[in-house]
Amino acid sequence: MRRDHTYFMHLALNLALKAKGMTSPNPLVGAVVVKNGKIIGWGYHQKAGLPHAEVIALEEAGTKAKGSSLYVTLEPCVHFGRTPPCVDRIINAGVREVIIGMIDPNPLNNGRGVKILKSHGIKVEVGFLEDKLKKINEVFIKYITTRMPFVTVKVAESLDGKIATYTGDSRWITSDKSRSYAHRLRSEFDAVMVGVNTILRDNPKLDVWDSPRQPIKIVVDSHLSTPQNANIFSKDSQVIIVTLPSLPGQETENRKALSEKAKILEVKEKSGQINLKDMLRRLARIEITNILVEGGGTLIGSLFDEGLVDKIIFFISPKIIGGKEAISSVMGRGVRRMEKAIKLSNISLRHIGEDFLIEGYVKG
Repeated sequence: MRRDHTYFMHLALNLALKAKGMTSPNPLVGAVVVKNGKIIGWGYHQKAGLPHAEVIALEEAGTKAKGSSLYVTLEPCVHFGRTPPCVDRIINAGVREVIIGMIDPNPLNNGRGVKILKSHGIKVEVGFLEDKLKKINEVFIKYITTRMPFVTVKVAESLDGKIATYTGDSRWITSDKSRSYAHRLRSEFDAVMVGVNTILRDNPKLDVWDSPRQPIKIVVDSHLSTPQNANIFSKDSQVIIVTLPSLPGQETENRKALSEKAKILEVKEKSGQINLKDMLRRLARIEITNILVEGGGTLIGSLFDEGLVDKIIFFISPKIIGGKEAISSVMGRGVRRMEKAIKLSNISLRHIGEDFLIEGYVKG
């Protein structure tokens, strides 16, 4: 393969992916330092608060970085955050040119890094593998531009759209392979969210098997009916219970007990229920950038009703459950006319075990 800009940007992209699921609320970023056609330094951002990809790559290159070309997937930052500005490090290293995959969507940067580098006589080129880079950083892009989390709905359902029988039995609809895959998915998210009915019916742990990184567990519970001995309160778990504000003098014993086990997040009310948009805004403020919603049908349906879903992951088992009283995967209000049905784009379909896995994005 020819060693051109695209070649080295591919290397930087693959480096960025090494930290998938680890950098929130920061983006995935990779960097490669090249001189005379040879790689003399490389790095990727590993975690918020740790050095950025460019800094790591330039540290490895050392004094050889003078007169080099720096390939970086995202525009270098100009502002002080958890770490100092990367543009200063690049300028001081004597880099000759910087090849940037995509402009930083962060309003604090967004083109400023390019201008500063150019003002110091550094050649800058922008726009390589942009579509792929936007894809791997879709969560960061939404979070930093809207201050809302990226919401993915995950469903395990039968062929006729049921997530439990009319008696409430739901174990197990999908295959072992699908369930293992779904558990691994959780490690890529800041948080996993369910409605309180899922807690009451299934009592899930919402953890990730054999992983040191566990997502925050969020329960949407308007009236704080989550049991104090629920499985989500496992050792070292971070739990957030989203609820409505209590009225003066209505502090219950259960509320006090739950506040010792979880963070109680009070949000605005809408038609007697939790205001889901306000809930997501509040969660974004504490740097929850992406959420995997796992149930139940009422919560998922309400999120669709409010236009708050970005992506879907549906595991469909070739089973028929039937029954008008059986629980559906998407409930809520729904649409009045077919022309208003929610449409998906960029759809993929594949087999996992005996099940089908459908992924897609909700059209805006």
